Amino acid sequence: MESSSARSGGSTRREATRQKLYEAAVTLIAEQGFSATTVDEIAERAGVAKGTVYYNFASKSVLFEELLRHGVGLLTASLKDAAEGTARAGGGKVDALDAMIRAGLVFIDRYPAFTQLYVAELWRTNRAWQSTLMVVRQEAVAVVEGVLREGVAAGEFSDEIDVQLTAAALVGMVLVAALDWKSFQPERSLDDVHAALSRLLQGRVSGRV
Repeated sequence: MESSSARSGGSTRREATRQKLYEAAVTLIAEQGFSATTVDEIAERAGVAKGTVYYNFASKSVLFEELLRHGVGLLTASLKDAAEGTARAGGGKVDALDAMIRAGLVFIDRYPAFTQLYVAELWRTNRAWQSTLMVVRQEAVAVVEGVLREGVAAGEFSDEIDVQLTAAALVGMVLVAALDWKSFQPERSLDDVHAALSRLLQGRVSGRV
């Protein structure tokens, strides 16, 4: 049997390989679409043998499904970290939401191709991975829902707000605004975009401070 250190090293190498495959797949699919992207192209872009792709994933569809799970999982973790960091610093729930908006923008700035794919897939209903996409989407939105519910319980937010719809709207606001930023206003800084969304969050779109 392998020693624990050998197993750990093997696991680390496999994760590194899977990460290369995720990055290759997301770039190619963003460039030319899922159907047009082949396993051979993914392997070539990742710098591995075609068999390595199938060793890690049963098919191209499974690879893409796991890519979605992996990417949205990273986003969810960043949102949780932002909320928990705000709580440790003694901030309120509005502060937590604002920190999560910034965390979302940082994620999208780092992974623009993945974000583009994720948003596109949300509009499709005939994909094999649709159920997985809905599950991971809800995991991300649930983090925002949790902060909103805590804010309602603490009296920071009105108990009349629709928590589920508001959480989805906040996540959607960040996704759409960030895509517009990256596509049509790339000259703007992350801080600038965050400040604009922060004012919107706090109801200051009229320009009053």
